[in-house]
Amino acid sequence: MQADKTKESRHAGRAEAKRAAALLRRAAWPDIRHLKWATFWLVIAAALEVVGPILGKALIDDHLVPRHADWTRMSLLLGGVLVTGWLSTWLRYLQLVRLSGLAMRSVQRLREWVYGHVLRLPMAFFDRAITGQLVSRVTNDTEAVKKLYIQVLFSILDSTIVLLGTTVAMAWLDWRLMIIVLALLPAVIVIVWLYQRLSGPAVTRARALRSDINGQMAESIGGMSVLQASNAAGRFGERFAHTNDGHYQARIAEIRVNAFLLRPALDLLNVALLAVVIFAFGRREIGAVEVGILYAFISYIARVVEPLIQITMQFSGLQQAVVASARVEALLAEAGAAEHAAGRTGGTRMMASKDAPAVRVKNLSFAYVPGQNVLHDISLDIPQGAFYGIVGHTGSGKSTLLSLLLRYYSANRENGEGKIEICGEPIAGIDNERFRNEVGLVPQDPFILAASARENIDMGRGLAVEKIEAAARAAHAHDFIAALEDGYETSLGEGGSRLSSGQKQLIAIARALAGEPRILLLDEATSRIDSATEQVVQQALEEVRGRVTIIAIAHRLSTIRDADRIVVLNHGRITESGPHEELMGIEGGLYQRLYLLQQLAV
Repeated sequence: MQADKTKESRHAGRAEAKRAAALLRRAAWPDIRHLKWATFWLVIAAALEVVGPILGKALIDDHLVPRHADWTRMSLLLGGVLVTGWLSTWLRYLQLVRLSGLAMRSVQRLREWVYGHVLRLPMAFFDRAITGQLVSRVTNDTEAVKKLYIQVLFSILDSTIVLLGTTVAMAWLDWRLMIIVLALLPAVIVIVWLYQRLSGPAVTRARALRSDINGQMAESIGGMSVLQASNAAGRFGERFAHTNDGHYQARIAEIRVNAFLLRPALDLLNVALLAVVIFAFGRREIGAVEVGILYAFISYIARVVEPLIQITMQFSGLQQAVVASARVEALLAEAGAAEHAAGRTGGTRMMASKDAPAVRVKNLSFAYVPGQNVLHDISLDIPQGAFYGIVGHTGSGKSTLLSLLLRYYSANRENGEGKIEICGEPIAGIDNERFRNEVGLVPQDPFILAASARENIDMGRGLAVEKIEAAARAAHAHDFIAALEDGYETSLGEGGSRLSSGQKQLIAIARALAGEPRILLLDEATSRIDSATEQVVQQALEEVRGRVTIIAIAHRLSTIRDADRIVVLNHGRITESGPHEELMGIEGGLYQRLYLLQQLAV
């Protein structure tokens, strides 16, 4: 059983490495021409490096040992040794710069892919995602990939070329001594194999715990007020210390393996190999092997051992990069919002139809967990230009219905049935960009960028100043924005720290109206504002009523009192539906009880 698990783990590791390699190739592919040229010039650099000891051999055997002082030829040979060494170093430096540029561009593409993909992921993904870990994917993991391109790729490519060139030169000089030198390779392979087996789990654990550290930091900072108010700082500090200690132990385990198996072991092999070559040379007659060959082979031993050391020293970075790349690839493999909601670019555009309702929900049931329905057989037609309110107690299914209307979740997946249509078209088949343009949202907790008021309303859409100001006027936000020190260019601070809760909500309404949506969804948009601001919001909604279909999920029932129809949900079912007066006339009805309870609480 244990052997089967180990075998499965190895297969999974190889599959992970293949996927990571495919991702790295895709990121670097636009610069493949630079990689080819870098390889070409590294071959030239390796050839120049190999030539040096051959020229040194000629100097020793032809001039120094026989004491034949041809100063012109000796000067040329010595100059050749110096020039080839200098040119080799210079070419290697240029290719390091070239590969560094390739690495930076590849990582730039990778980060843009990851960030863009995260922005397109469905809300269902964020139900289980941890913010700090996502940040770690975009920053730490892609940084590890950059080190792969710059350090590992260059070192392994360069060292491999030098190793091959040196082997060819040694075979040309003396194939018997070359075989002795190449006897080092099996030992290196064993060292690398041991390193992978011993350090792999530690590397994987260290990277996972680093993500946990980032996640705990982001979580604690986001809830700092709650942590301090509940006197939980000490407990959270202990939890962080435990995670941090786990990361420390994993890194120490990795470092111990590095310290034992990489440089020290290979340096020991280098000394042993040098001793064997000198011993083999000494056992032969001097006339049979020229003295210069000994010099060349001693030089080549360093050129063989050092590339092997460089290759094995990079395995630590290689393993970290493979783990990081696999984590990035796993994130990119997550199905995007388009695949989840089937809102593919190029799908049906939302077409106006006088006869079709703005929203039609028919026989809709939905469950987050199969078999545990949150919504049960919901059917609802909302005419174009109507104002509908949706109310109900906590857990009645209001937010779930809103999420389905926003395509955060798909109503047609295996744990849902029924259908939703927008203006007569199935919601899943509408072009994603068009859908987002024509369905606006005012959330319960307004999201405010640490940017200007203008940028917060525009949200990168490139809207004209006149259109932004018109939306602000429609939302009754223009007056307080104009009163700021720099007007629409005033920075609102992180999370809108310079604004009140009501002002943030008016900014959110202006943002939604700036897109000129056909349907406007409000998710308890007045639950956290005062009564005066609520009246401003109601006035803003009244002014767009008839031109925009408004669907308001409301906890504060006064917000939707004047709605054309109010839909009451109870345990995922529609129990009551009608205007305010009609619902208040239902003796003992759910809406009546909710409304009277709120009136008593005022």
